[in-house]
Amino acid sequence: MRKRSSNDPIKNALRAVEEAIGEPLHKKNPAAVALGRLGGKKGGKARAKALSAEDRSKIAQKAAKARWAKR
Repeated sequence: MRKRSSNDPIKNALRAVEEAIGEPLHKKNPAAVALGRLGGKKGGKARAKALSAEDRSKIAQKAAKARWAKR
């Protein structure tokens, strides 16, 4: 299925070239993708383990204030 066209003529031209040659112009490095995924999977748990209960509480209070301030 074709994606919607954007208003950016450069992006449209690049997309047209990719469709014409049948493959993306920029490919992701699989090793970099794997490393990023590893860090992302353990990031939150590792950060929570490193923080003290007081620090976690302060972060949670700040987040709650930000959520309620939107209303």
